[in-house]
Amino acid sequence: MSQQRHGNTPGNAGAVPAFPDLPEATIARLPEYLRALHNIAETGSETVSSEGLAAAAGVNSAKLRKDLSHLGSYGTRGVGYDVALLIDQIEYILGLDQRRAVALVGVGNLGHALAGYDGFASRGFRIVGLFDADGDRVGKTINGLPVRHIDELGRAVVEDGITIGVIATPAGAAQAVADELVTAGVTSILNFAPCVLSVPAGVDVRKVDLAIELQILSFHEHRKASLTALPGGRVDGNGNQEAVGS
Repeated sequence: MSQQRHGNTPGNAGAVPAFPDLPEATIARLPEYLRALHNIAETGSETVSSEGLAAAAGVNSAKLRKDLSHLGSYGTRGVGYDVALLIDQIEYILGLDQRRAVALVGVGNLGHALAGYDGFASRGFRIVGLFDADGDRVGKTINGLPVRHIDELGRAVVEDGITIGVIATPAGAAQAVADELVTAGVTSILNFAPCVLSVPAGVDVRKVDLAIELQILSFHEHRKASLTALPGGRVDGNGNQEAVGS
């Protein structure tokens, strides 16, 4: 079976006619597949087996084949997947062919680091506006972009075609910033502030809390230490307890 091409014109012959209704778990794994495919492409490989791509993405091959089948991609028996074609398909599904404009609000330590990260451009995003309410930060330049006052956010969203907002403010300011983004017409928000945002239906919010991720890792460290402290306890490579001598 051969792959079907989405490309930038999904109405072409051979393309999947309707935008696929993907499971959330599949959507979450597509960026991992894309990252792995770009790494494989850099080695000069034009095709990759499902096993090879699954290993590079850190998933099992059966799950990968099921995920890609939602895109209309089944590979070619004995050959595998066309790397360039699969990159095109996933980038189309993720909307990365549109080079989405992003506004970053809050240029403290974290925001400053995000503003200077060059990896966004290679992943299909353009940070076109930096905003802050602190007069000491407004007017400074980070990675070639001037920091503007938060009062300019609404106008910038319209003028610069901003579709995604990134919030890197303290928790106390995050809701007000989210409200301003939504009022300006932004319907997708990436929130780094340690709080839960209240937004209208139709606005998508992704939350990134580094402290929570560390706390989860702390749990696993605590669990492993507790298991090894048990009489005869030992933890294998998967975190499962084994009895010594078994």
